[in-house]
This record gives sequence, C-alpha cells and structure tokens, in this order.
Amino acid sequence: MILKVNGEAKTIAEEQPSVMKLLFLCNVESPELVSVQLNGKFVGKDHYATSQLHDNDEVDFLYFLGGGR
Repeated sequence: MILKVNGEAKTIAEEQPSVMKLLFLCNVESPELVSVQLNGKFVGKDHYATSQLHDNDEVDFLYFLGGGR
C-alpha cells in the first residue's frame, strides 16, 4: 500500500494498518505527543488503534511545541 506521510510517498507492506501501527512503523518517538491528520481531518487519540488506513490516504504527524514568551 502507498500512503502519503508528511507529504512524502511511503510504501507500507502491511494491508490496512491502523494509525497506531503507522506511528510504530514510522518510528515516531513519543506518539502520545503527536496529533494525526488523516485526509485533512484530525483523528482523536482514542481512535488511533481503530482508524484503518487505505491506499493513497494522506497522513500528517503534527508536533506541537510550547515555548515563547
């Protein structure tokens, strides 16, 4: 299956992985701190394990950093 992850085409050997599995496959550090958009819509963290991905889906991992004054 081919997914677009953070703007880059990525081939995934697994059929219909979940968002949680994709986080693991992409070696995302601290997945509990990452927000995920699937085809332009945010996925709730409580749905990471049940949200299945399909060929040509677009997934973005978003990291929110604090700071500033």
